[in-house]
Amino acid sequence: LAGNGFVRQALQLSALPSLILWGPPGTGKTTLARLIAEAHGDRFIAVSAVLSGVKELRESVDQARRNLRSGSRTLVFVDEIHRFNKAQQDALLPHVEQGLITLIGATTENPSFEVNSALLSRSRVLQLKLLDEEAMRTIVLRALADTEHGLGVEGDPFDSEGLDTLINMAGGDARRALNSLELAWVSRNAEGKIDRAAVEKAFQHRAAYHDAGGDAHYDLASALIKSMRGSDPDAALHYLARMVDGGEDPLFIARRLVVFASEDIGNADPMALVIANAVKDAVHFVGLPEAGINLAHGVTYLASTFKSNASYAGWKKALGDVAGKPQFAIPMHIRNAPTKLMKELGYHEGYVYPHDRPAMFVPEAEYLPRELAGRVYYEPKATGREAGLKERVDGLRRLRAQARRDRKG
Repeated sequence: LAGNGFVRQALQLSALPSLILWGPPGTGKTTLARLIAEAHGDRFIAVSAVLSGVKELRESVDQARRNLRSGSRTLVFVDEIHRFNKAQQDALLPHVEQGLITLIGATTENPSFEVNSALLSRSRVLQLKLLDEEAMRTIVLRALADTEHGLGVEGDPFDSEGLDTLINMAGGDARRALNSLELAWVSRNAEGKIDRAAVEKAFQHRAAYHDAGGDAHYDLASALIKSMRGSDPDAALHYLARMVDGGEDPLFIARRLVVFASEDIGNADPMALVIANAVKDAVHFVGLPEAGINLAHGVTYLASTFKSNASYAGWKKALGDVAGKPQFAIPMHIRNAPTKLMKELGYHEGYVYPHDRPAMFVPEAEYLPRELAGRVYYEPKATGREAGLKERVDGLRRLRAQARRDRKG
């Protein structure tokens, strides 16, 4: 929207394409669409995807044709466009392509998944974000002072905590802030001030922008995992609190902790998986709100302990070989031989029981298929408890490699 921004330049050049406005509730998608239509000189038609269907779209297109005959362009605004099915979205395509209408669709969902690719390719996606504190403060103060559309209040009606509380509880949603401002004004205290109590009464509870099936769900889960992986328990607790406060299923969080314990910690701290599983059981048994304590216990431990992805990396390498290479024959000496015939065919022949050796290790024994002999999948790291495993595994591999050289020599 700035002087050199895309929207302003498109309006100045009278070359406005169809747009998809993507962002959380209360960030100005509808307002922006109306302002664009006004600045572009277009007739504005609003359609709600929740309440409308193909019939209403056809009526909008017919109106656009009448507008065109009278020399006016038409901007069709489709609120919550992600709620239109494929057929309804397809009904817009020919009219967008012909230039009969300029489409502006508004959505809180990721358009990559919720808007047809054909329609998406003919539109420019603009992402709106939750409003920051400065923007929210400006909106609230303007609404207070505006005598035509706002409350028309002179002076500052807030006490020392009221405005900050309102902005915090709105969570970047301007619509929610303005609606609650009206209620808070009615509930102001005996001194005529909007205080914390009035704001909390107006809100009932703070807004938490979180959608169990949308981007916020995955973004918060990603932030939690990356914070634990980065060994930052403070950030991890922050995102955990946001997930729980937003209504996330606590068992979903617990499942992510169990996966994380093996993927990102592994043998660097084997207790991590034990604790993660214990947290999962506790969450299932206790339930919210107390289960938040169990989740915090697990998150802080996993974030703070040693990290290693060696087991996970080795697993991916092994899967890659299984998927990309032939299914090589299993060495005969480690095959099972439950029958006489199988023993006669050589199954299990030559197998040496490691516990019969002093070091419980048989350096000359090969367990991988012959074609993969010497292949390394697991590369332990010198961190935490895995450092001891690394020392042992590296030593055993050296003995195996020497045994191979001796056989060849």
